[in-house]
Amino acid sequence: MEIPLMCLHMAPNTPWDWNYTTVPLTGLNGASLSYPRGHVLGGTSSINCEVYTRGSSADWDRYATYTGDSGWSWKNILPYFKKSEKFTAPSDQHNITGDFNPSAHGFGGFLSVSLAGAPTPVDALFTEAIGQLDGEFVANEDINSGSQLGFGWSQSTIDGPSGSRSSSSAAYLHPVLQRPNLHVLVNAQVSRILRNGSKKGLPSFLEVEYRVNGSGPLLTVTASKEIILSAGSINTPQILMNSGIGDSQKLSAVGIQSVNLSDHPLVVLPFLVNSTATYDDFNRNATLVAQETQVWERTRKGPFVNGLTQHMGIPIFETAPNPAAGTNSPHFEIFLANFLPAASPPNTHFVSIAAIMLTPGSTSRGSVNITSSDPFSHPSIDAGLFMSSTDIPIMREALRSILCLASAPAWDGPSQPGVNATDADIDAYILASTSSAYHVVGTSAMAGLGQSGGVVDSKLRLKNVSGVRIVDASVLPFVPGGHTSAPTYAVAERAADLIKSDY
Repeated sequence: MEIPLMCLHMAPNTPWDWNYTTVPLTGLNGASLSYPRGHVLGGTSSINCEVYTRGSSADWDRYATYTGDSGWSWKNILPYFKKSEKFTAPSDQHNITGDFNPSAHGFGGFLSVSLAGAPTPVDALFTEAIGQLDGEFVANEDINSGSQLGFGWSQSTIDGPSGSRSSSSAAYLHPVLQRPNLHVLVNAQVSRILRNGSKKGLPSFLEVEYRVNGSGPLLTVTASKEIILSAGSINTPQILMNSGIGDSQKLSAVGIQSVNLSDHPLVVLPFLVNSTATYDDFNRNATLVAQETQVWERTRKGPFVNGLTQHMGIPIFETAPNPAAGTNSPHFEIFLANFLPAASPPNTHFVSIAAIMLTPGSTSRGSVNITSSDPFSHPSIDAGLFMSSTDIPIMREALRSILCLASAPAWDGPSQPGVNATDADIDAYILASTSSAYHVVGTSAMAGLGQSGGVVDSKLRLKNVSGVRIVDASVLPFVPGGHTSAPTYAVAERAADLIKSDY
């Protein structure tokens, strides 16, 4: 779990994954998708693919406008990104001048962030290809500066000096485990929060019900001030609904609206290459994996210090209506990835380029619902992918962008097959090949105080009750134009200040 490149082996169908599966998805012709969530200290930050992107300044300004709280604006949230972050030199200590913008980053926080720590043969080729292509293929020194558009080096939640994953557990929890007021109970699962009376005319919830080791009696613990619910975008709404807090038409509720899940679809294009210097053999040669693991353990160098991707591009294109948050917000993201075809034939080698559609339309919304009176049964999950008219055209454009990139002369070969594919061909590939990027938000979304919608107010307090605050990605009302790990840390850092100000 600590080895960055092993991220693709963390899920699905492992002991560190909740191993959820979606319902058949209407937008994917009835296909069901695996839906990994971390079943380990640190949650999904311990099993994700470590990509660190914050979203655009317009994403955060939209949150501020939507909630009526300027504290969520880019100007005011950027200090929390910096506060959480400890930007570190990469494992190989190569010169990173010009590969990122130091003024956009923090260097004294808990969460380690770094650039790729081992060179790959495609590094120079990628840069050359971008230079050979016009239009959307422009350089961006740092996609985390608030203005995302363009191509550059990707940043990852990896600690450069140790060449290891920086999860919320490794970064925030382990350094303070000896604090006398901190107690960590592992192998415990919460079933419900329990009402203990009323406060200022609202139902008060201060008790948490749970069990240990998957069996035995239900136990309770009582908070003295408030419960902070941080179970993630799937389990937080599950706990609320098990507690009778949810859609009033489905549950004995206190008037909070139903969940409103938003996610990013992902498609991978693997390209056959005439080189053996790829990562394919790490999927099919256990001896090689053991050797490189030893190199990592001994030196904290070598290919295993790299995460999912070294290079990333975030373009924009004309579409009407435009679902992006603003003019500096991208419609999709493409990146050179260490994804490998699961059943690639022996002696073949691939380079993969992946696309994530970042701007799902307003009707591309799913849900989380309980399906049983057993609070520990898996919930029903609808990812809501491709339910808006703008979704497929944007993803199609993303794949065309990949095909254009792959046709650049730098790759020293003929135009890749498919560069002249029809829209129908590309759409068929999208529907057959899409998975989720697992960027799940919105299931306990923020809304402004006094607004009828939303599950929490802009201070993250559960609406219409007393004693509960939600602090995880589920509070984001729209999925940001990037991966969701970095935004979740910023939400948590601001939440810490909100909590301290209340007490």
